[in-house]
Amino acid sequence: MDDLGIRFTILILLAAMGVLLIWVATAAASGRLTRNHIAGIRIPSTMASDEAWLAAHIRAKRPTVWGGVAALVAGLCAFLPVPTESLSIVVIGASVVVLACVLYGARVGSRAAVEVERDKRRAV
Repeated sequence: MDDLGIRFTILILLAAMGVLLIWVATAAASGRLTRNHIAGIRIPSTMASDEAWLAAHIRAKRPTVWGGVAALVAGLCAFLPVPTESLSIVVIGASVVVLACVLYGARVGSRAAVEVERDKRRAV
């Protein structure tokens, strides 16, 4: 694959990942993406109830959206006039940032879900 093909592939993959992350974060936090086994934060604490799912995604929205933005920006960097080797550093760095944002979002989301379930048990 030539240099332009590599750059185009990077653009498409990272941009698609960014758009998907932003959409999932926004849809789940708004309640449009309900509890499911395909997309979102799917861990026991968030799957416990619809309330826990929504609370987790509301809390995780900001870091997850930032991860999506990082992926989009990295994808657009594919067409900077830098050597392909330098671009690989950008891609790896952006991947680390995206992973950190998603994991942080899952962490704070899980805590929110646990709080909701704890509050529900106390109310009973």
